[in-house]
This record gives sequence, structure tokens and C-alpha cells, in this order.
Amino acid sequence: MSLALYGHPFSSYTQKVLVALYENNTPFEFRNIGPDTPEHTADWLRRWPLRKFPLLVDGERNVAETSVIIEYLQLAHSGPARLLPTDPMAALDVRFLDRFFDLHVMTPVQRAVEGALTGDPARREEGLAFAIEKLELAYAWLEGHLGGKTWAAGEDFTLADCAAAPSLFYADWTHRIGPAYRVLRAYRERLLARPSFARAVDEGRPYRPLFPLGAPERD
Repeated sequence: MSLALYGHPFSSYTQKVLVALYENNTPFEFRNIGPDTPEHTADWLRRWPLRKFPLLVDGERNVAETSVIIEYLQLAHSGPARLLPTDPMAALDVRFLDRFFDLHVMTPVQRAVEGALTGDPARREEGLAFAIEKLELAYAWLEGHLGGKTWAAGEDFTLADCAAAPSLFYADWTHRIGPAYRVLRAYRERLLARPSFARAVDEGRPYRPLFPLGAPERD
């Protein structure tokens, strides 16, 4: 098998790529990075010493960064689900939304998680306050943007939704998407019901105790 993905099932960015792979039933080997698989960790660091995952390996080619990985899969291992439109302007809209979810939803969540992981109450509070402020801005924008749409960019499931699924999954755990955001809450529910993401969520389920802000009993 030529394709291998290094990552962790509970990692939001790993899940983003897993959704893309599952959407097209792309064959690959998953190489879990953890204390029980030191050989995977060593090989991953040899291939990508910046210590970021996921990392896609295609033969001797190493592909880093989730958005690039998904675009690479479409170019080199395409399937029936086209996750980036052929129209350049439509593709630009999808890329923008992909960046929005990574930078304006997932990044604040990571700030809160990192603060909690320090064990310092002050840093935990500071990280959570930052996340709440930024997520409220993102939620409000998304509530307006998503009106009348099935998926992030319209009627087709795209790269943007691969980014949105884990971002909104963990964002709602960090700062609950309130009832005022009816459209956004419904979109998150559609993402959770999508078979590709439902599979990724189930694979990460055993690791929920690792979430430092307290993983809720829902989802």
C-alpha cells in the first residue's frame, strides 16, 4: 500500500484529513502516533522534523499541512467525491472557508486547550476567555454565512466541510454554540451525521478523557 497517514484519532487536524480519505474510500494505512507505537513516531519525525501531524506519505513523497494534503489527494488519488471545485472562483471560496475554520475556529480552541494543559489556573482562564471572544465572532459570522446552504460552500460537500467538521466539533465542547445560532447548530448536526465524520468521531471516542476542558457526554 503506497499511502500512509501519520496522526492521532483524537487530533482535529488528523480527523480533517481522515474525512477526506473516507469520503472517497481511499485505501491507506493509518499509523497512530502514541506511546504504544514508538516506531511510528520515529519514522514520522525523520520524515517531518517540525513535529506536526498529520503527515501523508505516498511512496517516497511526504505531504504536510492538512489543506495541501487534501488537495494532493484530489490530484494524485482522486475519487468520486470532488472536494475542491473545478471552477477557480468557486475553488477560491472553498479555500477561504477552509482557512476560516482552521484559523478562526480551531485556533482559538487550541489556545484554550493549551492553556488548560499547563495546569496553571490563570493560563487556563486566559486561554478560555480568548477562545470565547474569538469563537463568538466566528459563530456570528457563520450564522449569517450558512443561511440557505446545506454545506459550507453550498450544496456540495467540500474541503471546507472537512475543516469545519472537527473544528466545530471541538469548538462546541470549548464554548457551547448557543441557541441563538440555530443555523450553525443545525450545520454541526449535519456534519456529525455525515458517515465520513461519524466514523472519525467514533475512532477518536476512546481518547475523550484526554480533552483537558472536559469532554461532554454528548456527541
